[in-house]
Amino acid sequence: MAYYRQAGRIPPKRHTQHRAPDGGLYYEELMGEEGFSSDSSLLYHRLIPSAISAAEPWELPDQTLTPNHPLVPRHFRTHELFSGPDAKAQDVVTGRRLLLGNEDVRIAYVVAGQPSPLYRNAVGDECVYIESGSAEIGTVFGTLTARQGDYVVLPRATTHQWRPTGDELLRAYVIEANSHITPARRYLSKYGQLLEHAPFCERDLHGPWLPEPEPGEDGEVDVLVKHRGPDGISGTRYVYPHHPFDVVGWDGCLYPYTFNIADFEPVTGRIHQPPPAHQVFEGQNFVICNFVPRKVDYHPLAIPVPYYHSNVDSDEVMFYCGGDYEARKGSGIGPGSISLHPGGHAHGPQPGAYERSIGAEFFDELAVMVDTFRPLRIGEARSASEAEGYAWSWAGVSAR
Repeated sequence: MAYYRQAGRIPPKRHTQHRAPDGGLYYEELMGEEGFSSDSSLLYHRLIPSAISAAEPWELPDQTLTPNHPLVPRHFRTHELFSGPDAKAQDVVTGRRLLLGNEDVRIAYVVAGQPSPLYRNAVGDECVYIESGSAEIGTVFGTLTARQGDYVVLPRATTHQWRPTGDELLRAYVIEANSHITPARRYLSKYGQLLEHAPFCERDLHGPWLPEPEPGEDGEVDVLVKHRGPDGISGTRYVYPHHPFDVVGWDGCLYPYTFNIADFEPVTGRIHQPPPAHQVFEGQNFVICNFVPRKVDYHPLAIPVPYYHSNVDSDEVMFYCGGDYEARKGSGIGPGSISLHPGGHAHGPQPGAYERSIGAEFFDELAVMVDTFRPLRIGEARSASEAEGYAWSWAGVSAR
């Protein structure tokens, strides 16, 4: 998103000498998208950012995906994936449990109580929704603070580290793209400004603050890198001779930021608004929407819950993270649930919800939705979290 920011010390002219107080040169790094043809930032390092002293394979957490066959809707209970001391021992990077994925996006869940390794996703941008807890995220651009309800958007190849804060475990819903993640294009002017009809604006986006650089003489530092490989996604462990958080200043339009779901201003109407009214971000072949507490349809004959619909072009994934989701009452869905409604299956409110919603004026619900435009496959976390019988809940029968 083309929204300029500046932090720390930078020279008055790009690609010119920038010297430290002792007279030494800082090292300029261009971090840019689409070669040299899209958004970018310039970062100024105390030490050479390309310097690595070793590299070895890093075995990623299980990335196996299996087809959703036979084609059925599914329900995953993410809060059953982590419990007891095991949860506190995890970190946001290596502790992720893969739930769903395809060629464009992977969706995971994690509960963490420990700082993560230094990490860089060189496959695509990441959008991490904080269900509960809080964290500091150290990055080459500076430090982000994240709290419950924050989306943390991390551009591709941003070296960063998650550091949970406070007494509460950090619970996070992780959306990993194979592309870039941006605000919905229809919200942006041709120059990249959020327009008047957008449900949020630049004031709601919170970028990093730049502390003093990490010491550069503390010895070698490991950085885990997820990247494209010959057989899909691979991992490499780099060893740096110094800490990569040595940036003294940067400027540009590419950087990590947070956006809190409470700052999303819902679009409502006399009759039911379709999911695009709830969109917040998009990536290649997928969109991210959120459903927030809001007044609902005020036509005298309105039915506030969604009408039944067939996703002929997309799979729909809903993460239920707060409130009381009216359309799903009676299905077993609750906080921490994830539903998958695949393309080819007509879905909608649970039995009774259609009628019960008539006359409602307000829905107190909170959910994050991902719609993909290629079929989703199912990850290793299925075995520990899937609720049996969800597919038959509309019919009120047991699985055959």
